[in-house]
Amino acid sequence: MQWETVIGLEIHAQLSTQSKIFSASATTFGAEPNTQASLVDLGMPGTLPVLNAEAVRMACQFGLAIDAEIAERNVFARKNYFYPDLPKGYQTSQMDHPIVGKGFLDITLEDGTVKRIGITRAHLEEDAGKSLHEDFHGMSGIDLNRAGTPLLEIVSEPDIRSAKEAVAYVKAIHALVRYLGICDGNMAEGSLRCDCNVSVRPKGQAEFGTRAEIKNVNSFRFIEKAINHEVQRQIELIEDGGKVVQETRLYDPNKDQTRSMRSKEEANDYRYFPCPDLLPVVIERSFLDELRAALPELPPQKRERFESQFGLSTYDASVLSASREMADYFEAVEKACGDAKLAANWVMGELSSLLNKEGLEIEQSPVSAEQLGGMILRIKDNTISGKIAKMVFEAMAAGEGSADAIIESKGLKQVTDSGAIEKMLDEVLAANAEQVEQYRASDEAKRGKMFGFFVGQAMKASKGKANPGQVNELLKKKLEG
Repeated sequence: MQWETVIGLEIHAQLSTQSKIFSASATTFGAEPNTQASLVDLGMPGTLPVLNAEAVRMACQFGLAIDAEIAERNVFARKNYFYPDLPKGYQTSQMDHPIVGKGFLDITLEDGTVKRIGITRAHLEEDAGKSLHEDFHGMSGIDLNRAGTPLLEIVSEPDIRSAKEAVAYVKAIHALVRYLGICDGNMAEGSLRCDCNVSVRPKGQAEFGTRAEIKNVNSFRFIEKAINHEVQRQIELIEDGGKVVQETRLYDPNKDQTRSMRSKEEANDYRYFPCPDLLPVVIERSFLDELRAALPELPPQKRERFESQFGLSTYDASVLSASREMADYFEAVEKACGDAKLAANWVMGELSSLLNKEGLEIEQSPVSAEQLGGMILRIKDNTISGKIAKMVFEAMAAGEGSADAIIESKGLKQVTDSGAIEKMLDEVLAANAEQVEQYRASDEAKRGKMFGFFVGQAMKASKGKANPGQVNELLKKKLEG
């Protein structure tokens, strides 16, 4: 039997506000346990929440960016459940009247096709604290620094059909919230977490299968692996005569498997009711108009501009616009050198390779955009060849200065004197007289392969400094003359 995977994602994006959603406590990551929890966060009797206006602004920005309906009147509710890291006994969230309604996000798949993923809603809520299970000798500790941190929960429609599509969607959300500046997207610190609702059904069946929810997956790689494992588990279970039960599961990356956590609760299990401590939030149309006018250029628009303005391929434009920092760096390089294609090749090639090797983000690059642009200028004006440029790039990355300073200090300037190149080629050909005879006695097909040998010998003799174009042109004349 052929099976179809159905996936819906719930992404929790931590909003980059300086204080919590209902209190003045700081939201700084990594503080000593329980040093950023006020009486409001602790749920002490008599305390009242005050809504953070900045969190509302950020939620509206997101809604506008996904072309969603923004509720002019939205309501906070109490989601009641008991857990040790939830001191109030309920989570203040939104249920029936979320701030952001239906919208969509287009994702680009590996084959270049674009798919539209529906977004059901995005609502504001507070985060819970954190249970700590190490170093407490059989007991658990509770850190309430995170309690009350503002979250935007982004709920997709069940439009995703594979783990790769799911990763593409999460990456698109990740890029969007970072472009907007509403979330730093640091998955390692829990700033962006994903719950994956996964089910399978026979291909062609309209009715959805029973879903399992994989909670709190915090990396693109783990999202893909967790979904693939869960899909395989459900298919094997059904084909062996079993039934998938609706439940919450956890993904264990060490064992590459999901395991049952608890049965999945329904909305009515939480006994939602409007929060009596918070008035409905009324959003004026003029406020949304101001936000819409101030929206930055978003990934889809930037990608289209890179294609039209710079003549880049869809793939190159997609890679370079994937993050705001990458796009800004590329544009700074292009401005410095005036050659978009060379700038794209170096940013996506040597620079990205260096950053991956060193585990750095592009904003931490040891080679500035101005330095890279300056080096590309030296390639364009034939001061250095592409091969020598790689040596210059390595020297810049090691902190040895600008391209011009490195070329001068290391004597790397390309040889473009035709007379000097001809003399060097005569010496190369004299030293390889036998191969020259073989070349001249060969047919066209064999000559093509042998020509590369002579070019290699010439570049070796010039220590890579001879202009490759001139070497090719002059060498061809001498061999066939």
